[in-house]
Amino acid sequence: MDFTVAIPTYNGEHRLPELLERLRSQSNPANLQWEILIVDNNSSDRTPEVVQSFQAHFPVAIRHLKEPCQGAGYARHTAIRSAQSDLVGLLDDDNLPDETWLSAAYDFAQVHVQAGAYGSQIRGEFEVNPSENLRRILPFLAITERGEQPTCYIRSQGLLPPTAGLVVRKQVWLDYVPEAGILMKLGFKRSDGNHCGEDIEALGYIHRSPWEIWYNPAMKITHKIPAWRLERSYLLPLFRSIGLSRYVTRMLKIQPWKRSLMVMLYIANDFRKSVLHYLKYRSQLQTDLAAACEMELFLGSLLSPFHLWQAYFWQKSIRKKSGL
Repeated sequence: MDFTVAIPTYNGEHRLPELLERLRSQSNPANLQWEILIVDNNSSDRTPEVVQSFQAHFPVAIRHLKEPCQGAGYARHTAIRSAQSDLVGLLDDDNLPDETWLSAAYDFAQVHVQAGAYGSQIRGEFEVNPSENLRRILPFLAITERGEQPTCYIRSQGLLPPTAGLVVRKQVWLDYVPEAGILMKLGFKRSDGNHCGEDIEALGYIHRSPWEIWYNPAMKITHKIPAWRLERSYLLPLFRSIGLSRYVTRMLKIQPWKRSLMVMLYIANDFRKSVLHYLKYRSQLQTDLAAACEMELFLGSLLSPFHLWQAYFWQKSIRKKSGL
C-alpha cells in the first residue's frame, strides 16, 4: 500500500459524501495503491450507513473503524496506527481536496525524504463571507496560504501547520508522538469538545525530532466553514482555549534547563501584549470581533502556565483521593 487517506469523523453523515466524491475523482498518474480509512468517533447519526453505501462501489478499499475515546486526537492516532501504508494523509470531514491532492502528497515525500510531516495549502469556503477585520485571524481556523513555494517550518519560530490536510510518515508519528499528550491527559477541552492545542502539541514532538515539517502548496484543499464558526459564541472560547494551551506547546521547543527562565519571560511578554492590546482596542472589544479574539488569546497565553499547574495538581489530588 503506497498511501492511506485517513478521515476522523464525528456525525459526518452530511459532510462525508462530498469528501468521498472528491476522493473518487483523484487523478493517479503513478497508479498508486491507496486506501481510505474512516475513523468514526462515536457518531450518533447515519455515518456508518453512509460509509457502507460508498464501500460497495468505490474504486479503492474503504475501511471503517470505531474509536470509543471521544476527541479528534484519539481518532487521529487510531487512524495512523491502523494505516496499511507508511504515508498517511489526514483529512477532516469538512476538507475537500483538489483532484491532484493524492499524487502531490505522494510525490512530495519522494523528493523531501527528511520530511516527517507536511501540510497542505488550505483555502476557505465560507457559508457567510467573513468581514475584512476577521481575515487576520483566519489562520486559526485552519486556513493556510503561505504562497506557492514549498517551505520548511523553522524550529525556533514555533509556527506549525494544522493537522487538517497534513501528511505524516506513520513510523515517525508512532516513534515521537505520544498516544495521549499532556493537554489530552489533563483534559484541556475546547467548546466543541475536542482537546485544545493537542494537534500543535503532537506536531511539536515531531518538530523537536531529527525530522522536518514542511508546507507543500501543491496539495490544495478547500475547507468548508459554516456560518456558526464565525460567530462570537464560537470564536471567543476557541481563542481562549488556544491561549490556555500555549504553555505546553511553547515548552516543547525549549530545552528543559531553560524553561524556568523562559516561563518568566513569556509571562512578562504576555502581560505586556495584553495591556497594550487593551489600551488600543478597549473601546472596540464589543464591536470588533477580531480584536476581542486577540484579547482572549493574549489573556489565555498569560494564564496558561497557571492553568496547567492548577489542572495538574487538581488531577493529582483526585488520583490521591481515589487511591490511584
